[in-house]
Amino acid sequence: MACSFEVTLSSDDAHHVPAARVALDGVDAIEDQLTIFRDSSAISEINRRAAAGPIAVDPAVFSLLRRCLEIYRDTGGAFDITSTPLSRCWGFLLRAGRLPSSEAIAEARMRVGLDAVLLDEARGTVRFAREGIELNLGAIGKGEALDRVAVGVRAAHVPHALLSAGRSSLLALGGQRNGWSIDLVSPLAERPLARVWLRDAALGTSGAGEQFVTVDGVRYGHVIDPRTGWPASGTISATAIASTAAAADALSTAFLVGGATLARNYCATHPGVMAIITPEAHRGPTIIGSFPGVRVEAS
Repeated sequence: MACSFEVTLSSDDAHHVPAARVALDGVDAIEDQLTIFRDSSAISEINRRAAAGPIAVDPAVFSLLRRCLEIYRDTGGAFDITSTPLSRCWGFLLRAGRLPSSEAIAEARMRVGLDAVLLDEARGTVRFAREGIELNLGAIGKGEALDRVAVGVRAAHVPHALLSAGRSSLLALGGQRNGWSIDLVSPLAERPLARVWLRDAALGTSGAGEQFVTVDGVRYGHVIDPRTGWPASGTISATAIASTAAAADALSTAFLVGGATLARNYCATHPGVMAIITPEAHRGPTIIGSFPGVRVEAS
């Protein structure tokens, strides 16, 4: 997952450090299961074989794929774990961005679409409806890992902990006084976009600032809109707050792609989801929806 996983405890809870270490030890096993960069992973096995016929998968993986399909449908395709052909087309999969031809983009789009991933609930199997489909859980995997780590932390009766995967995915368990203080930042902004006080909630942030390619003075970010095949534009940072880290992780990507309009529509029909959207014009973030115990201070 190309990031560090950490558990932060207050000094009052220092005696829970051994339990936190044990919970973190499970991250490697999750990586082994979900990554596309190891041939032995469950996702790599699905990518190799599911176009030929149904593949039985681990119940936890099946459940995650079901949630991906739900978010895909509820965001109108803005979140899509089959967009790897587009990332490869633009060169971002290997961090070597380039501007592809319109023909290359059109060809890649023919191999994208989570509606082509067929889940059989009764048998617990996955099948691809057409050749060329690939799953990549990069936009939800860190959050899923945090949710699984949280199971161990909660089982150890740790009252307050902040779980993090890099800087983009966070899960707060408890939170003394006002909660855990989180600054939302972007490489494209000189100062923090906002400060979030997080308590018993998960936060995911996606941005357009770290990977990009500039061609003829136009900057193209690495997050691709799977509905068009072109990099998302108009938003420099999108944060989602939800009850699980997997949902927050996935929704932050969808909201970066769909902007404030998608975030408003989604939050209106999904109570308990909050969005913080900063447009390219950067006149300050737009705060959408609400989450119990979460407070946002805009810069």
